Amino acid sequence: MEKTVRFTGNAVPLERSDVDTDQIIPSDWLKRVERTGFGAGLFSEWREDASFILNDDRYSKATILVAGENFGTGSSREHAVWALMDFGFRAVLSSRFGDIFFNNSTKAGLVPVKLSEEEIKTLQKALIDDPTLEITVDIEALSVSAPSIGFEAKFNLNEFTRYRFLEGLDDIGLTLAKEDKISTFEKSRPSFYPNLAR
Repeated sequence: MEKTVRFTGNAVPLERSDVDTDQIIPSDWLKRVERTGFGAGLFSEWREDASFILNDDRYSKATILVAGENFGTGSSREHAVWALMDFGFRAVLSSRFGDIFFNNSTKAGLVPVKLSEEEIKTLQKALIDDPTLEITVDIEALSVSAPSIGFEAKFNLNEFTRYRFLEGLDDIGLTLAKEDKISTFEKSRPSFYPNLAR
């Protein structure tokens, strides 16, 4: 997982509420055994409609998704997060997230930013008016800003999740950070304990 302190990018407004993980990545795509390549399946059923917002070339460089409320509800598939990241998104902004989707995002490195419904609508309208609008997500300051329209908002992340983003630590990284202690413990274990390395 990459360290994420702050980044600035273009964004795409997804003006749909109650978007579940099956809509984010349809079940046909769950047969893959790799964690890569899911971007092609992101919203694949909706992308069959030429008028769907992700088919609009003006938003082709977007790295931030500004979604409606209740984003990422439904089943617990991690593939939804992988698809968003593989497509190129680094953050999703919404007024409400599915709990499991939110948790999966923080563990994979996708920044879930919860703003008020009014703040989301302000950004969505601004993006419709100007697809080149740049938005900055700052994990260190826990803020989202779009200086060209005078927008700034704060968001919350618990301190441990914020630390993980700032240090670039997924679950494996957190374990490896304790490698010295794990090695010391393993050396002191009695020989009659089970050993999976044998």
